[in-house]
Amino acid sequence: MAAARATFEAGAPDAAQRLLNAADAGPLDDLQRARLGRLRAQIEFATRRGTEAPPLLLDAASRLEPLNTELARETYLEAFAAALFTGRFDLSGSLRAISEAALAVPVGPNPPRPLDLLLDGLATRMTAGHATAAPKLSLALSAFEGSAGSGSDASTPWLWLAWFVAGDLWDSDRWYGLAHAATALARDAGALNLLPVCLEGSAAALVHAGQFSAAAALVRESDSISEATGNEPLRYTSLVLAAWRGDEALTASLVASRLRDAEANGEGRVVGLAQYVTSVLHNGLGRYDAALAAARKGCEHDDLELTGFTLLELIEAGVRSGDPGVGGALELLEARTAASSTPWALGVRARSRALLAVGNAAEEHYQAALDHLAGSGVAIHLARAHLIYGEWLRRENRRAQSREQLRTAFEMFSDFGADAFAERTRRELAATGETVHKRGVDTRDLLTSQELQIARLAASRHTNPEIGSQLYLSPRTVEYHLHKVFSKLNIASRKELEAALAGVA
Repeated sequence: MAAARATFEAGAPDAAQRLLNAADAGPLDDLQRARLGRLRAQIEFATRRGTEAPPLLLDAASRLEPLNTELARETYLEAFAAALFTGRFDLSGSLRAISEAALAVPVGPNPPRPLDLLLDGLATRMTAGHATAAPKLSLALSAFEGSAGSGSDASTPWLWLAWFVAGDLWDSDRWYGLAHAATALARDAGALNLLPVCLEGSAAALVHAGQFSAAAALVRESDSISEATGNEPLRYTSLVLAAWRGDEALTASLVASRLRDAEANGEGRVVGLAQYVTSVLHNGLGRYDAALAAARKGCEHDDLELTGFTLLELIEAGVRSGDPGVGGALELLEARTAASSTPWALGVRARSRALLAVGNAAEEHYQAALDHLAGSGVAIHLARAHLIYGEWLRRENRRAQSREQLRTAFEMFSDFGADAFAERTRRELAATGETVHKRGVDTRDLLTSQELQIARLAASRHTNPEIGSQLYLSPRTVEYHLHKVFSKLNIASRKELEAALAGVA
C-alpha cells in the first residue's frame, strides 16, 4: 500500500488504483483496510471532486477512529475539503455530518497540530457559525504560518485549505503569504497532485493584487500539470481572471463549459464560482440587473470564501439597480466582517456601507474604505473604491474631486488589464467633462521611468527596503510598482526580471 500512496502522490492516480486493487486481494488487518479505503477516496477526490468522495472519506475516517486518532482526524479534514467542493450539490448534508463527527474526536495526548486546529475551526464554523469559529480559525492560520516558515512537511498538504480560510476571514496578509508558501513547498517537494491546487491559489491572489499576466502564467502551469497527471484540472482562476479582465465572450464560454463538467461530476462549488464571476463581469460592464441576478444565485449557498466575495458584488449591483432588499445583504456582510479587523475586512465593509449611505456619512465611509484598502494589498478592491467614490462625487456635483478619484481608478484598472472596469471609469470621467482615451495593450505594456528604475534594481538583487531607500519610496510602494512591472512584462517573479528587461529599452 505504501507503493500505491507514493505512486498517487507522484501524480499517477490510475497506476495507484491498480496497486490498490492488488493490495485489496491480499490479507489486510482493520487498520490496513481503513487506510486502503482512505486512499481510494483520495483518488476519487483528485480525479473528479464530485459527490462520491465525501461519503467515502467520512466512512474511512469513522473506520480509522478507534484505530488511529491522528489519522482519523486527518481523514475528517479530507472529507471536509471534499464536501466543500461538492457545495450545493451535497443534498445529504454530509458537510454538517462530517463537522459533527470531527468535533466528537479528541485531539489526543499530543499538542494539536495545525491541521487539528484547522479541522476544529472549520467544523465549528459549519455547526456554530462564523463569529464563533473566527478565533479558532485565526489561531489555526497562525499555526500554519509557523509551519510554512519552518518547512514542515506535515502541514504542507493543508496550506491550500488554510488559504481558503484566510480569504473567508478577509486576512489578505495570510491569504497572499499562505498561497505563495504552499506553491513553493509543493513545487520543491514535486507534489504533482497538490501543486495544481496551490498554483490556482497563488494565481487567484495575484488577480486580486492586480497582476493579471502573472496569474495567467500560473493558471496555465496548473492546467498542464493536471492534464499530464490525469487529474481533473481545477480551472477556477481562469474564470475569475476572464471576468476581471472584462472579456465577456471568454467568460461566458468558460462558465458554460465548467458548469457542464461540474453538473456531470457533482462539483457544486463551481456553481457559486460561476455566479460570482458573472456578477463581477456585469458590474464591470455596468449591467447591474444582470450582476444582481447572478450574485443572488451565488449567495444561495454558503461557499467558504466565495460567498463573502459575492456579497460585495450583490451590494453594489443592488444599490445601482435600486433593489430594496440590498440592506439585508449588507447585514450579512457586516456579520462576516465583524469577526475580522483586517484592512481588507474593514475596507470592503466601509465601501459597502458608503453605497447605502448619504451625505457626510457616505463620504466618511468612502474615505475609510480608501484608507483601509490602501494597506491591504488587495489592489482590485482599492481600485473599485476609487471608482465608486468618484461616481458618488460626480453625482454630488463635485467634479474636480470626482476626476481625481476616477483618474486613479482608471490608471489602476488599465494597468491591471481590467478592461471593463477601465471603460466604466472612462465613461464616468467623460461625464465630468474630461476626455480620456482608451489605453491599448501597447500603452499598458510600456514601463514608466520609475518602474524601469525599480525593476533594474530588483533584478540586481536589491531588496524592497534598499530600493525604497535609494528612490525615497516606502517598501510597500516599491512592492506595488514591482507587481505592475511583473504584470506588464508577463512574468511571475524577480528571478525572471533580468531576462525580461533585456527586451525593454
